[in-house]
Amino acid sequence: MKQSIFTIKYNQHLSDTVLKMVLAGDTSAITAPGQFINIKLDGFFLRRPISVCDYDEKTITILYKTVGKGTTYLSKLPSGTALDILTGLGNGYDTTKSGQKPLLIGGGVGVPPMYRLAKNLIAEGKKPTVILGFASKKEAFFIDEFRALGLPVHVATVDATLGTKGFVTDVVNTLSDYTYFYTCGPEAMLKALCDCTNTSGQLSFEERMGCGFGACMGCSCETKYGNKRICKDGPVLEKEEIKW
Repeated sequence: MKQSIFTIKYNQHLSDTVLKMVLAGDTSAITAPGQFINIKLDGFFLRRPISVCDYDEKTITILYKTVGKGTTYLSKLPSGTALDILTGLGNGYDTTKSGQKPLLIGGGVGVPPMYRLAKNLIAEGKKPTVILGFASKKEAFFIDEFRALGLPVHVATVDATLGTKGFVTDVVNTLSDYTYFYTCGPEAMLKALCDCTNTSGQLSFEERMGCGFGACMGCSCETKYGNKRICKDGPVLEKEEIKW
């Protein structure tokens, strides 16, 4: 974990409620896709944890949805704003277990970490397939960016306005030639994926957090191997250790 000051390069809408923010600063603490940052906002007691979509030596890209006062405040910050941010949080995804043809499954605000994961897997010579799930076409985002990586991308929407009608599991059930899966999204989606997939996998959990680095124990969950803190021991857990 590292605490640094970052500067907003730009902060723009991808849809009515989803924004893309690029932050300039010291990214050296980020070591794996699936890690998150924790942003301090003036006037708010708790920092806001947001997953990392992409990063390089000088910038971090995040995609976030305005769901409350904190993210609404964040959405209104202009370029040039300085932010106090904790980076390198969480354990991220382990790509060594992927096999050659992993599935990458993102649901809603669980889509962003799949992007950097896809780039890392491609760099390792793997051939991932991407499945993205949204409530509707109106809420969909980053589909073209995944396709620009040269990957097969399947989209599911609950109201059938884009891609397959239904959920990401409806797409998974049509596929058989995959070696592993990685996912991030709401808990109901994660459980459904554990039930329908025929391989091992890694799941990133969304959880309310206090400190974001394991001190407060506020985000503890029970696993087959004892209690684990989502912010410190997660947010990525393996399929086999989860107790539903």
